[in-house]
Amino acid sequence: MTQLNETHDPSLTSWVLSANEVSCDFPIQNLPFAVFRRRESDEKFRGGVAIGNQIVDLSAAQRSGVFSDLAERAAQACSQTTLNEYMKMGTTAWSALRLALSRALREGAEAQNKLKNCLVPQADVEFTVPCKIGDYTDFYTSIHHATTVGSLFRPDNPLLPNYKWVPIGYHGRASSIGISGQNFRRPMGQTKAPDALEPNLGPCKRLDYELEVGIYIGSGNDMGEPISIDNAEEHVFGLCLFNDWSARDIQAWEYQPLGPFLSKSFASTVSPWIITTEALAPFRSAWTRDSEDPQPLPYLDSEKNRAKGAYDIQLEVLLESEKMRSENTPAVKLSESSFIYSYWTVGQMVAHHTINGCNLEPGDFLGSGTQSGPNHKEAGSLLELSMGGKQPLTLQNGETRTFLQDGDAIIMRGRCEKEGVKAIGFGEVVGTVLPAKE
Repeated sequence: MTQLNETHDPSLTSWVLSANEVSCDFPIQNLPFAVFRRRESDEKFRGGVAIGNQIVDLSAAQRSGVFSDLAERAAQACSQTTLNEYMKMGTTAWSALRLALSRALREGAEAQNKLKNCLVPQADVEFTVPCKIGDYTDFYTSIHHATTVGSLFRPDNPLLPNYKWVPIGYHGRASSIGISGQNFRRPMGQTKAPDALEPNLGPCKRLDYELEVGIYIGSGNDMGEPISIDNAEEHVFGLCLFNDWSARDIQAWEYQPLGPFLSKSFASTVSPWIITTEALAPFRSAWTRDSEDPQPLPYLDSEKNRAKGAYDIQLEVLLESEKMRSENTPAVKLSESSFIYSYWTVGQMVAHHTINGCNLEPGDFLGSGTQSGPNHKEAGSLLELSMGGKQPLTLQNGETRTFLQDGDAIIMRGRCEKEGVKAIGFGEVVGTVLPAKE
């Protein structure tokens, strides 16, 4: 696991003044990665790093001569249209570029005159999915979500017996993962009412969001060579915000015996910024398992994982309806939660994913599963907040929701805060529901 170093120093400030604002998500201690280009331009997409309200164009920075040696080669890899080549380079290259950027962006840095010409305002750009995602696996790591949802469908047996022994996951659809700002049509599919003799085809009526954390794989492993729990996070490049939309009524009809299919493959949305595992090092936390629960098998357990396996990331979900937009009123908060509640850690997910010899590759993506907390207000989906649609939510403007309506936009945000440490943020991920295709 990444150790603290000079890039985490909370006293560091930047000559990019917006990075020094207290509420800024992207201070010099963060330095997250994205792929961007200027909006409405024919420029090629390329890698960039956030600093305040600006982006360091890594292609321009590499040409400016501010980097050398391994950092220079890493910046060159980021000049491509995806970050896969950079992600493949591994922890030594990631750290080299982070350190070089930190030193070049610090207040009083000699590189300021060169690097200031490589900045692009975030307000002027558009983003794309930051890497080619070859494969996507969605996990189910929140025991609070699993128990609440299970109780809606299996009141006498809400949590299946394998849940506390094995990180549950399934293979998802990578091609429909889109970037924040994604607009997607309400999905069509088969549904069947409990009292109906036959199913029918029609628009989803129980459309939902899922508050998740996304995990990007960096350097992979050879087929047949599992990744150990203590080495797992050397293979993780970083984390993002992730909304894994769900068509609950379609899922209810199709998921047995194999699991979700059309109910999940229509759209998933990632935030533009990947917060690196190195940036998150100050926010690592102890991971514990209730003494009354089964303890993980040896391949999923270690002293390192118990000492620092968890990430303390505060999460929130807001809804902006079409009515709110038309009246120019702000979005309303639906819930807030934390990644600290996850029953399984990122390291355990990676170790379990590869124990059978599965080969992970640079750019592969893992979803954490819906992140819900122990309290009802910390639920990570409308399915939980509305108790399966039985208890509508009344919003501050008088509108009500059990599930999402056409025109609704869901906004998710994440932030890490800790005493004595500079706070960092994830930005946000936004997606909007359009009417079904007729």
